Amino acid sequence: MSIRRRAREIALHVLYQLDISQGDPQKTLDLYFSHFKPSEKAREFCEHLVYGVIRHRERIDRVIDENSENWTLKRMAVVDRNILRFATFELFFSPEIPFKATLNEAIELAKRFGTDESGAFINGILDKIHLQVPSPPVAS
Repeated sequence: MSIRRRAREIALHVLYQLDISQGDPQKTLDLYFSHFKPSEKAREFCEHLVYGVIRHRERIDRVIDENSENWTLKRMAVVDRNILRFATFELFFSPEIPFKATLNEAIELAKRFGTDESGAFINGILDKIHLQVPSPPVAS
């Protein structure tokens, strides 16, 4: 398993736990790190995702809400909602990560931890969100 895939998987678990319990992010991360024993690079990327989602959650949730027809965040499965959150964070705040990588990883996690429909659901929403991501400035 790649470093980033491992980090995304742990981030999903942590964000899920925080979504349900509203606990302390660092304590939750520490608990998961003690059980999953990720490499230092995986830990760093996981923390980047978790704290990025927390820091930008209002904007992220608004973008997801605006791009999910007939669904509100509250009605979404907790797994789907949190995959969408960290993938949206990646799209807007980690331009060094290609869209296809973010999309593929999100879909794979949705298939593994979500329902039979989760992969297609995530794919549809992220395709719409991707179109709203500002292009990086072109160097002159």
